[in-house]
Amino acid sequence: MTTSGLPPTVRPELLRMEQVDKTFNGTVTALKGMSLQVREGDFISLLGPSGCGKSTALRLISDLLHPTSGRITWAGEHDSGDLGVVFQEPTLMPWATVAQNVWLPFRLRGQSYTAVRDDVLQALKLVGLEKFQNSYPRELSGGMKMRVSIARAMVTRPRLILMDEPFAALDEITRFKLNNDLLRLKAAIGCTVIFVTHSVFESVFLSDRIVVMAARPGRVITELEVDAPYPRSADFRTSPEYAAFTRRATDALHDAMGEAA
Repeated sequence: MTTSGLPPTVRPELLRMEQVDKTFNGTVTALKGMSLQVREGDFISLLGPSGCGKSTALRLISDLLHPTSGRITWAGEHDSGDLGVVFQEPTLMPWATVAQNVWLPFRLRGQSYTAVRDDVLQALKLVGLEKFQNSYPRELSGGMKMRVSIARAMVTRPRLILMDEPFAALDEITRFKLNNDLLRLKAAIGCTVIFVTHSVFESVFLSDRIVVMAARPGRVITELEVDAPYPRSADFRTSPEYAAFTRRATDALHDAMGEAA
């Protein structure tokens, strides 16, 4: 059994946030006392209102920001290859081909395209874009650009992928398709995912844990376990079980919004 196939409570710990505060300019408190345990194989959604610090939490984990107080620790050794990041916008280099964009994480580590070509093409195959390796971003749809961004994040087979509302700007049909693809890709590479979303429906479909946050200051209010088995299909979206999880998450979100200071 893979790590992701184990029950969440028995998976090994991957990283931990402990009483993390983040203040900007000495006056704006984005996070206050943020604590979170992340286990190997988790799919965690950070769910909460705008301004609750979800994106700040991702930037702290990715080391793009540093805590004002508290700490973030990995279990064991790790390096830059252990982490992939997908932002809300695909942030592709317009002058580079699809394959060159996916090669970027290796390029930053000093590895030639020739040396990692097979890895790049395999990542593109996993997202269904192997035939577009020589295309440019301007020739792709919004959904295809996001697939390139996901391929770039996963090409190094990271242990953890951080995703900051990657599907928010897409139409609902494309979003549903990419939700399905994301779960398939996660299973294929066996990674852990922390996913920021405003959508209760998306969080329930994707996650095995939903971390509900309140704003002003951002902090964890509650965690919900979505113990529906993977793989999850379109039938799950219309099931009574899905509806029940959605109601629970909606109620928790309303409670969190009421906790805003």
